[in-house]
Amino acid sequence: MSRSAHIAGVGMVPFTKPRETQGYETMGAQAARAALQDAGVDYDLVQQAYVGYVYGDSTSGQAALYPVGLTGVPVVNVNNNCSTGSSALFLARQAVASGAVECALALGFEQMVDGALSMAYTDRRSPFASFDEAARPLQERDEKAPFAAQYFGGAGREHMERYGTEQATFAKISVKARRHAANNPYAVFRTPVSEDEVLASPAVYGPLTRLMCCPPTCGAAAAVVCSAEFARRHGIDASVVVRAQSMTTDTPSTFEAGDMRRIVGYDLTAAAATQVYEAAGVSPEDVPVVELHDCFATNELITYEGLGLTPEGSAEKFVRDGDNTYGGRVVTNPSGGLLSKGHPLGATGLAQCAELVWQLRGTAGPRQVDGARLALQHNLGLGGACVVTLYERVAA
Repeated sequence: MSRSAHIAGVGMVPFTKPRETQGYETMGAQAARAALQDAGVDYDLVQQAYVGYVYGDSTSGQAALYPVGLTGVPVVNVNNNCSTGSSALFLARQAVASGAVECALALGFEQMVDGALSMAYTDRRSPFASFDEAARPLQERDEKAPFAAQYFGGAGREHMERYGTEQATFAKISVKARRHAANNPYAVFRTPVSEDEVLASPAVYGPLTRLMCCPPTCGAAAAVVCSAEFARRHGIDASVVVRAQSMTTDTPSTFEAGDMRRIVGYDLTAAAATQVYEAAGVSPEDVPVVELHDCFATNELITYEGLGLTPEGSAEKFVRDGDNTYGGRVVTNPSGGLLSKGHPLGATGLAQCAELVWQLRGTAGPRQVDGARLALQHNLGLGGACVVTLYERVAA
């Protein structure tokens, strides 16, 4: 890759509960227009578009972008489970960095339904079959619990058994998420909760209670990615650059280690983060703000260690010392994260991108992390894929 890729514009719509949503095509078009307006470019300057969603028919990306413009631009639809949005961003960034195009659009949306995630097709082998087989010897199956909660609840229980982590520590993460989301007008859940309320909410699986689980959410977000040369020609703010980015998929350790943390992507996270730090020449200690994949409070805690924000086995102390929030070592999920902002699968990665761009521009309002010049994004999809992205503020 010979060219830098800059985030020229970002946009998103307020996330909502499924019963309050607009259609995916309406949300998607709104987010795309917002990103284009933020960048100050017309849609006809976009040379490629990558559109992510999980629950939708083929070519839903075209249906969302056609109201924005009928320019004949190539539209590639992307589905990588919960890492779908950042997978679209990965492709857009790669297209610009490779010199294939000078300007690309990444868009993600999701129109979800109430209730837990489920398989869309039951007449064929599940893409999670190998994961189920690896998990079966490690934990009991609960037919009443959502499958994702069983994976991540089991991973949290593994951490408890290995390191003595207490359930209350996961509750603290949920409390922190609501506290951060209170300052985010795009978030679904902005009302504070107490540790006791989190622990007293209905049990789901293992240490997980309902308030430790992200809600089904609808929403959309987008980013315009361009080269420095394109930005100069069009008078675009190019102050936020993708310093490094990595996408990883599973290796044998996922299935052979006998560890629920690895089944839910710990090794994918660690590998992607290591690649990004090495490519950028930075360490985790250099990063002041992170948006990470907290689909469950247990995964946020595990991800602290996977990203190297704290050594393996020390995440409980990291939480209890307040090193995961304002005034601590690194502010994690200033947006409120998936737990409180919400998790519309296809939009999540691009919503994380938007939050971090605002942080680096210094326009995040009451959520602002003072002096942030580096920002790290982590987006994980079971099945599996992990995308880690490091953004940097540079001279405009």
